[in-house]
Amino acid sequence: MSSPERTDVLVVGSGFGGSITAYHLAAGGAKVVILERGPWLKSDDFEHDFKLGSSYTRAFDFVVGDGMSVLGGNCVGGGSVVYFAAMPRAPRFVFERRGSINRRMWPAAVSRDTLDPWYDRVAESIPITHQGWEDATYAGGLWAAACRHAGRTANPVPAAVDREKCVNCNWMMAGCRFDAKQSLLLNYLPAALAHGAEIRPLHEVQRIERTDDGGYRVHYSVVDDEDYRVTAGDGAIDAKIVILAAGAGATPVILQRSEAGLGPMPHAVGRYFSGNGERLNTAVLNEDRVREVLGLDRGDGLAYAANQIGKGPTVANWDRLDGSLPEYTRYSLEQLYFPPGLGTILAQAPGANPGWFGVGKKEMLKRWQSWLIIFQMIEDDNEGVFGPPPARGNADRLSQQMLGIGRLSYKPTANTLRAWEMADADVKDILERDGLATVTPWTNDLVGAYTVHPLASCRIGDDPHTSALDDRHELRGHPGIFVTDGSAVPGALTVNPAMTIAALAERAVPGIVQAARERGVEVTYGAPAPDGSASGRRGVTTLVPELMRR
Repeated sequence: MSSPERTDVLVVGSGFGGSITAYHLAAGGAKVVILERGPWLKSDDFEHDFKLGSSYTRAFDFVVGDGMSVLGGNCVGGGSVVYFAAMPRAPRFVFERRGSINRRMWPAAVSRDTLDPWYDRVAESIPITHQGWEDATYAGGLWAAACRHAGRTANPVPAAVDREKCVNCNWMMAGCRFDAKQSLLLNYLPAALAHGAEIRPLHEVQRIERTDDGGYRVHYSVVDDEDYRVTAGDGAIDAKIVILAAGAGATPVILQRSEAGLGPMPHAVGRYFSGNGERLNTAVLNEDRVREVLGLDRGDGLAYAANQIGKGPTVANWDRLDGSLPEYTRYSLEQLYFPPGLGTILAQAPGANPGWFGVGKKEMLKRWQSWLIIFQMIEDDNEGVFGPPPARGNADRLSQQMLGIGRLSYKPTANTLRAWEMADADVKDILERDGLATVTPWTNDLVGAYTVHPLASCRIGDDPHTSALDDRHELRGHPGIFVTDGSAVPGALTVNPAMTIAALAERAVPGIVQAARERGVEVTYGAPAPDGSASGRRGVTTLVPELMRR
């Protein structure tokens, strides 16, 4: 049997948590290998359809659990390839949340003030547009007008979108053909490659074990390019440092499966999962009332008929993002476009007895151009728990791509249910006022709760009983293993989490560099942004020594 190959740093996953850490460590001189379970799709590969086998099903992972379904990225670049590019920073009150443990969830070392310099580093590396009203899509403008009519405020959402390149094709979730969406394929990943990092797509990590020299051996399977249920062989790589960034739905599963080779996991591995409190409402707009009440007219007699036009979310209502309000009553309401492939399946028909199927649903589908989807992000109670892992991967694959059955169980508490009800009522008050629309929430009846932003399944914290990682993202009891994806975020953020996941990954790098040095890796910290900018590096200079003290 041939010996496993060796590297300094092995990164599992190429989303925000994996790409950012890989870039800095490669730029600092470490030998870095990135294993990504999904395909490597380039701009020309992104297709404008939702057909089976297109870029849409190849790049997504949809896992149905017990009470919670998770939609995530499954390709080089991870969630950044398929997200809507909304990049707000988390509100200040989020870092003081107490949640289900009834004490501060976040480590004392992490607050909005201490994270802001790391947010700045991300903003230097990923161009973020602070959109104005001239950038709002028609759907976003309608949501803003409805909010104003109801006496509410509305805010343009900061987004990682190059406005000059964006053609408003509205296929963002299938990947951007025009390189307008600033995914990791355009910044951190090419910079990591330029510094010698290797990216190996279609490599699904199964488990980790210790080696006799104090390092780790990472076992993987090579996945077929067309049918993800089929493997073409197995392999292993030895590394001195392992960074897990496979996503909050996969990282804890890898660690659970690794217990035999690593030893006991911290209690919080696979517990305290949060769906970022997400829930969708579908509004079917009355075109005549939109024209009469809001005074909107696109021309040709159309008041709206615009669900298919424009980008992802461009406008949000943030009236409830107020730190003086009680926990579980704070949330955001964000307008978005949702692809018909899932939207038409999961959206409920309105009425006294709303249904997923039948005549009411059929009539609703006829009016799909008059739909407006409102995305809620409330404070949930971290109710999710992962059961025993499947034999392979993060789920039992049901189809050749995309669909699987996972081991996540999510039973909403009274706190979570009340928060959803409160947000539902707000959406109805805004959009049903004066007959503008009929609003129906996507309830949990068919596939349970639903999230595109899974968080907290291996979270950072100060308490070893309720957190899997210390405040430097190192796995408790397993020195040299770090987690830098959304699973490290302690709980729901009330806004889109990509910016916060990225900032936390930036913050984790100095500690990982120091751990690598202690394990014999010749690596330095201090690389500029991928494009060579250095102002953000200067902004964190005073924070780095403490993060490197172990």
